[in-house]
Parts: sequence; C-alpha cells; structure tokens
Amino acid sequence: MATREHPSLSRPLGIAVGAGLVAAVVAAVTTGAVAPLDLADPGPVVRWGLPLVSTVATLAASATVGLLGLAAFLVPERTSTERRVTATRHAARAGSLWAAAALLEVVLTFASLAGTPLSSPDLPSQLLSFTWTLETTRVLLISALVAVVVAVSAAFTTRRAPMAWLAVLTLGAVVILALTGHAAGSSSHEDAVNSLGVHLVGVVVWVGGLVALVAMRRGLGSDLGATVARYSTVALWCFVLVALTGLQQAWIRLGSLGAVATSYGAIVALKTLALVVLGALGWLHRRSIATRLVADPGDGRAFARLAVAEVAVMGLATGLASVLARSVPPVPDAPPAPSRILELTGFPDPGPMAAAQWFTAWRVDWLLLGIAVLAVGLYLAGVVRLRRRGDVWPVFRTVCWVLGWALFVWATSGGPGIWGRVLFSVHMVMHMAVAMIVPLLLVPGAPLTLALRTLRARPDRTWGPREVLLQVVHSRAMQVVANPVVAAALFFFSLAIFYWTGLFELSLTTHTGHLLMLAHFLLTGYLFTWVLVGIDPGPPRWSPLMLLVILFVTISFHAFFGVSLTGSEQLLAPDFFGQLNLPWGPVPLADQHRAGEVAWGIGEAPTLVLAVVVAVQWFRRDASETRRLDRQADRDGDAELKAYNEHLRRLREGSDSH
Repeated sequence: MATREHPSLSRPLGIAVGAGLVAAVVAAVTTGAVAPLDLADPGPVVRWGLPLVSTVATLAASATVGLLGLAAFLVPERTSTERRVTATRHAARAGSLWAAAALLEVVLTFASLAGTPLSSPDLPSQLLSFTWTLETTRVLLISALVAVVVAVSAAFTTRRAPMAWLAVLTLGAVVILALTGHAAGSSSHEDAVNSLGVHLVGVVVWVGGLVALVAMRRGLGSDLGATVARYSTVALWCFVLVALTGLQQAWIRLGSLGAVATSYGAIVALKTLALVVLGALGWLHRRSIATRLVADPGDGRAFARLAVAEVAVMGLATGLASVLARSVPPVPDAPPAPSRILELTGFPDPGPMAAAQWFTAWRVDWLLLGIAVLAVGLYLAGVVRLRRRGDVWPVFRTVCWVLGWALFVWATSGGPGIWGRVLFSVHMVMHMAVAMIVPLLLVPGAPLTLALRTLRARPDRTWGPREVLLQVVHSRAMQVVANPVVAAALFFFSLAIFYWTGLFELSLTTHTGHLLMLAHFLLTGYLFTWVLVGIDPGPPRWSPLMLLVILFVTISFHAFFGVSLTGSEQLLAPDFFGQLNLPWGPVPLADQHRAGEVAWGIGEAPTLVLAVVVAVQWFRRDASETRRLDRQADRDGDAELKAYNEHLRRLREGSDSH
C-alpha cells in the first residue's frame, strides 16, 4: 500500500538549484563571463543575474517536465489518482518558478543586449518596443509564456492525457532555446542548434525525472521499485543522448584538443567529468538499487541517498552549462568568409552541380541521419525480438523500411539536400522524394504492427510506449485525419499553401522552417499513403473504389500544381531568390519552371504505383471474400443461396397471385 506521507518538492529541487548556483558562481569567476564590458556595460546585476537566473529556469523546467512525465507515463495506476494529481500540483509549483525565472531572464537578456542597466528609466519602453524584434529575446519570451501556460494548466489537471500533453509542451519550450545558443552565425549553425536541442531534451528529462522521483518517493510506497526501474530505462537513453550531443557541441565550439587548455575548455572538461560521475552513479543505480527496490519496495533509503547525490551533480553540471552559454568559445561565432549566400541559407555557396554529385556529394544533417538510424535500429531490434521467440516477419517489409530511410537520408543530406537550398528545381526533387517516394517505402514496412507485436503491455494501466501508440491510433483526432478525404486535402492543399505563401521562403532562410517543412512533407505523405495502402491497424478502411477515386482526384490537383509552376510568370519567394544571385546558377524563373516539371513528372510514378497497389488489394479482398463464402457454402450446404432462391420464388408467386 502507498504511504500517506506527503511528498515534498522543496528538498530535491533546492539541492539541485543550490548546487547549480554555486557552480555557476565559481565558473563565472573562472571564465570571466561576468567581467565588466568595455562598451555598453549593463551593470553587475545583469552580468551576474543572467547565468544564475538561467540555472534556476533550466532546473525548474526540468522538474516540471519530470513531474508531468512521472504522472503521465511512469506511476502505476491504482483505484485512486491521488499520486498523479499530487505530482501535477508539484509540477504547477515548479512551473511557476520556471515561468518567473524565464520572464526575468527575458528582461536581463534584453538589458545585456542593449547594454542598459536595470536602473535605467529607458529600459521599460525599450523592452516593450524591441523584445519581440530581437530573435534571442523573442525565443526566450515564447518559452516563458509557455511556462506560464503550463504552470496554470497543471494546477487544474487531473487526467492523464492533459498531463502528457503538458509534458510535451514543456519539452517544446525548452527545445526552442537551442536557437539562442552559440554558433548562430557560423557554418556550423544547424549542427549546433540540432545538437543543443537534443542535448536539452536529454538533460531536462534526465534531471527532471530524478528530481520528481525523489520528490514523490514517499508517496509511491510499494510502487517505488517499478517506477524507478522504468525511469532507469529512460535515464539510460538520456545519458546516451547527452553524451553524444555533448561531444558534438564540444568539438564545434572548441575546434581542437588544444582548446581544452582555455578557461572555456576547462569548464567543458568539468562538465564532462560530471557526466562521467553521473554515468557511474546511474550504473550503480541500475545494477544494484533498482533491482533491490523491485524485490523490496519498502526499502527506499539507499535510493534516496544516491538519488540526492545525483541531483546535486546534475545541478552542478547545469550551473556550468549556464555559464558556458554566456562565455566566448575558442571557435568564433562569425564565419571566416561571410557571403550573401551564407547569410541567406546558413551554408557557403555549393557551386555548380555536376551530374555525378547527385550521388557523390554529401553534407550530413546529423539530426536527420540520427533519426533515420534510430528508426532503422529500433525496427531491426523488433524484428530480432520476434524471430527469437519463433515468430516470422516478412523480409520484404524490413527491406522496404530500410530503403525508405536510406532514401530519406540521401534526399536531406545528399545532392538534393545541398543544392535544394539554392535551386528551386533541386528543392522540388527533395520534396517529391520525401513526400511521395519515401512514404511509399515506409508504409509497407508496417512499423505500427511490428511495434504492437514486440512492445510489452503494462499490466498496471500506465502509459508505456505500446499504450501510447494505441491511444494515438484509436484517438478521435486520428479518426479525423485518417479520413481519406481529409488526408488527401492535407496532402494537396498544404502543398499549395506552402509554396504560394511566405512559408516557402521561411523554410529556405531559417533552420526551424526547414525542419518543420521536412516533417510536414514526410508526415502528410505518410498519412496519405497509409490511408490508401496501409496495413497497420487504424480507423476503418474505405472501399477500394472510393480510394481510387480520391487518389485520381488528388493526383489531378497535383498535376495542376506542377503545370501552374511550369507556366507561372511570378517568381515564388522573390526576396530570397532575387537576393541569392548565384554567379553560376540559372535564371530563377526558368529554374522555377523546371521545378514544376519535376513536380509533374516525379509525382506521376508514385501515384501509378499507389493505384496498382490499391487495385491489387481490391482483387485480393474480393478473392478472399469469395473463398470465405465458398467455405461457408460447403459447411451449410449453400444455405444462403437456397434462401435467396426461396425468396425469389415467394416474390414470383406473390406477383402471379396479383
């Protein structure tokens, strides 16, 4: 039975914040990050306040997401929801601290950028006029406003689904902070942003989960062992993410091993040491204490002692990170050879494209490559698990899945990903590959079916990965978007809206826009293909005849889109292509016409394949139904046919009598 002792958030969060502030003060003094500026110095309150407030905001956000995640995904379900509600109330308190610190960070950051002390009478008017104009303060303000929404919502949330959505929203508010990091003006900008975003996710989930466990330890009672074991798996994934992305960030900002001798490098070395210590403590946790708790859930004292030590080390690492974010790295932010092309796209001029470079040129996007590798790795792990228990999984599905992600990597990191940033026609090749060809390979892989057959169900009614998948598949929202008409509308009309509005230019000039564009292309293409030929479970399928009608109507609109581009006289994204001025490139309008030809030409082949697959499934369904009816006729002596003939005879006799 769960103990009635009231859980407390103040101890673990206080330990983390205290350790973080101490580390931030020591690191700030060591690196000179808070030294007075020669020009436009904002004053000591701003210089010292920024790393300290940032530390508090990060740790409070971590506690918020940890408590919400604990309530939504880890705590076993019982007859009473008291523990989950208590966790969300703690999340509301942590979120309030996060919101306050984040709003204060907006003010301090603006004062630092403007070189204005907090005591200046001009600061309030400047803050109101320019906070949204500057990208750094705009991102911080968005994150702070989300924190306010999360804190208020968590105070009134009692159901599991809103808790899960609030946890996701909190992660989103943390991830966008990656846009304010170093290397924003260098050719490593996208790698740095991607790496920092993933790093932040790993950190806040890892730190926040442990803070939440310590805070809720007494309230979990006999379920402490199961909850700790689940957190241990999450923490292992987080450790891997933090270690890999931390290594990448260190290399981007240090540039060489010799830079470790600098004050910046020394702080990086201390962060690395903290990570090693946390890895060792986590290993001890996983190997010894988690196992002991499962056997004897009542003995939580050893867990509490080790967890508090881990929380303190996590706080120290967070404080060091907040100072690093405001220190000048050995590798400067500014690129060595700035150009207009680099300024617009974030990458240097790739030069003219030779035919062989469609397949030989590579500029790896590590985030997208990592997603593809993870998707393939998890899929293969599921296949291996099935085979080990004696089940069979078709090789064709595995081949399709691997080829689909390989094509995705080529489209985003190969020739289309490189020249698609500056040439409309090559961009359209990337679009068609990601939105039409990649889904045609991924959907036959049936990943959802594989996941449901390999993931273990949780007996205590918590939301593990399998339960989350089932919730999504059978949700009302899925029933709406998986309607073939809705999926077709999303597929085509979002395409038209994207290119004939400013969204196209936004995707060409911003990293966030580029990633959202790719995610949209892939998801809408996958959804459209899935509702037509998917074999994974989902909402009821429409008849093949109706699916063929929808398919041909959609492709007619798609062909119209291609023809419209081919004959257009108005340049899309004119500010971008007009300023790009490639010395070796084609006339932008002529390249736009070629992009229309690509959309029209490439789009037809996948559609024909879809039509053939739908027709084949139609034939197989009819053949299967015929075989079923034949078997039934053999069993009952064709009773259905006899009953029908008898019905016709009675109708005929009734007609004759009149």
